Amino acid sequence: MSVPRVFISYSHDSAEHKGWILDFATTLRNRGVDAVLDQWDLRPGDDLPHFMETELAQCDYVVMVCTELYVKKANAGKGGVGYEKMIMTSSLLEGIDSNKVIPIIRQVGNQLRPTFLNSKLYIDFSKNDDVEYNLDELLRTLLDAPLYEKPEIGTNPFVPLENSKPDRTSDGMKEVMIAIAGAFEKSTRDSVNLREIMPWTTIHRLTFDKYIRLALTEGLLQETLSSYYQVTEAGFDYLVAHNIVQA
Repeated sequence: MSVPRVFISYSHDSAEHKGWILDFATTLRNRGVDAVLDQWDLRPGDDLPHFMETELAQCDYVVMVCTELYVKKANAGKGGVGYEKMIMTSSLLEGIDSNKVIPIIRQVGNQLRPTFLNSKLYIDFSKNDDVEYNLDELLRTLLDAPLYEKPEIGTNPFVPLENSKPDRTSDGMKEVMIAIAGAFEKSTRDSVNLREIMPWTTIHRLTFDKYIRLALTEGLLQETLSSYYQVTEAGFDYLVAHNIVQA
């Protein structure tokens, strides 16, 4: 499994917040994620815009740590956060899939996000007691290891409606068609007669004649000579739909 590269975007609210971000990024790296953070990867004199553009272009995911100050800067387009927002919403990084941007909520009491992230699902890191639970959710997303995998779609148990007619109670029609299919299995001609058909069924002759007439009426059979029958195209479809013969 490839190691995902994740750029962490945040605002420098306070020394305490920067410390939390450092611990957060360290935890991600310890658990299999290549977290990119300015506190490690930037030094005095480095070009900040170039760093942001390069990392945002190369990363697999962007984790945006939302605080009230972060949201304010992003919406106003100020500072590094504002620059990142400009990059994310510009044509400079058309290659970034917007689904790869994951907002996480750090502020307590609200779920404010930058305007351009309002439609996205977020992960709530505002409560320290729940951090491990929410970290698991984030890691499963970054590492493509979902807790629940969507099952494959099974085989459709129903025959398409246009090819399927309900079997009747004590389905005489089906019995007749089974008998005719059996007779054709032993015949080399393109039609079969009653003497060839009757050994394949146990229903009464009068009942059999009734359903022969019905099969003729519904176009499943065609009478070629007196008491000689051919299976029509509709009749063949019936045999296939009722698993009497294979297509």
